[in-house]
Amino acid sequence: MVDIKKWKNICDAKEIVKTLKEKKYNAIYVDNLLEAKELVLNLIPKGSSIAVGGSVTLEKMNIIDSFRSSDYKFYDRYQNLPFEEIVEIMRQSMLADYLVTSTNAITKNGELVNMDSTGNRAAAMIFGPKKVIVVAGVNKVVEDLKEAEARIKKVAILNAKRISHKTPCTENGICTNCLVKDRVCNYVSIINNGQKFHNRFTIIIVGEEIGF
Repeated sequence: MVDIKKWKNICDAKEIVKTLKEKKYNAIYVDNLLEAKELVLNLIPKGSSIAVGGSVTLEKMNIIDSFRSSDYKFYDRYQNLPFEEIVEIMRQSMLADYLVTSTNAITKNGELVNMDSTGNRAAAMIFGPKKVIVVAGVNKVVEDLKEAEARIKKVAILNAKRISHKTPCTENGICTNCLVKDRVCNYVSIINNGQKFHNRFTIIIVGEEIGF
């Protein structure tokens, strides 16, 4: 059964790559995260400045240490610094050469849907960095915008727990549409296509289930 599930994931991943290409994204299929990591590093010239969005997928890729090398200028949002200083790093990173991130959902119509706590990832995907590289497991593919919203609300609970935000959902596992400061679902963005700035978006679809 595992092999059959893998086969289906590959089929779904290759199908969404076709759709994304039609929507003017540079879309590429890879089998696994190791291939995705190698591809990302090959796409980014040495000396480039790099920003990242908070992402379990990037953590699983173990790519952050590569970005911290002397080969790149890395806007390191993962330093042990006061929140105000991290926010300033996020602000400066809006002018990075490359943003590397994942996405919360990709509809079968080729829309990228994201929900953020601070909004830096969603904002940078839309405008700022010269190039955007998105790495996403096939589990991020959903039917439509309605299913994307449902998926995002579900994984928001997991993300809030992951980053230790003090929200009601981290206590009971239920979204209550809270109004607390640590709320992680403050900003929602929908990217309809990749045609405004030619070749700005590269989307790497992994034929595996990765991240939340």
